Amino acid sequence: MTGSDLSRRRLPLMSAISEVPGPVVWLTACGHGDEVSGIVVIQEIFRHIRRRLCCGSIFAFPLMNPFGFEMVSRNITMSSEDLNRSFPGNPDGTLGERIADLIFTSIIDTRPDLVLDLHNDWIESIPYVLLDHPPAHAHRQAYRDARSAARQSGMCVVVDDEELHSSLSFNLLLNDVPSLTLELGKSYVVSESNVKHGVEAIGNILASLGLFDERKTPVMYPLPECYGKGRLLRYSDKPYGSRTGIIRFLTRPGEVVSFGQPLARIVNAFGRHQETVTANHDALVLGLADSSAAFPGIPIMSFGVPEVSGRNGVARG
Repeated sequence: MTGSDLSRRRLPLMSAISEVPGPVVWLTACGHGDEVSGIVVIQEIFRHIRRRLCCGSIFAFPLMNPFGFEMVSRNITMSSEDLNRSFPGNPDGTLGERIADLIFTSIIDTRPDLVLDLHNDWIESIPYVLLDHPPAHAHRQAYRDARSAARQSGMCVVVDDEELHSSLSFNLLLNDVPSLTLELGKSYVVSESNVKHGVEAIGNILASLGLFDERKTPVMYPLPECYGKGRLLRYSDKPYGSRTGIIRFLTRPGEVVSFGQPLARIVNAFGRHQETVTANHDALVLGLADSSAAFPGIPIMSFGVPEVSGRNGVARG
């Protein structure tokens, strides 16, 4: 893209290629311009990988949405498009579709064995791996490979509750490319603790693929026993509140809650109690809403829910 001052706008591309053939892995970040920790995670991976790569290739788009990044915006500022809802793209389409097409085509042309897309979640949240809802028409082996890679990360693994048809990871799966998303905590600023967790998780995955000579004990993100070790959880943003007011949270990200446990109190402008929101399943708290304003039917928390959740039977999210 050419700027109004005739300067060329380009997407930064990073690569590390071994002389020994092996797996091809892509890392992508900052598809949403306000989700910035992934940029630094990729920088740190490449800072270490050049001394450790024994085979294969690693490519990266560390800054897929420079327009949103520069304006601290989730979307592409000129067109108000969500880049991660623009895939697989269109070379003759909207601005978002053209950028998506460039990214998607570049990745597909290398026939990758795995793509890791780095994102950030709510400000108050724990890092976790997000697997797409199994696409109805995706190659089953690609999804199995993505699930296997997710379990190597050392983080909790959460399966999305809906199909995001225009996301990067979903369309890669439709093209038989294993892909998954890393949600690395807070947006807007680089969180050094989440950078550390992201580098460790990706290091675990790359080591499991054999791209490193040495095989160290995987670094595991600290999780309650029943929610770690690669167990698949279902994503849920329920229960919703039913009253308008101010949220007073009663639990924190990373904590385990039980069916019926109070999660948050809703109070009005005078501090008078309006409602207590309680858990409708046993779950791991993933994150808290960025806003303290409560409205009926608006999510206030997110959870990782086991397939079978205590008294509640099958938890559908």
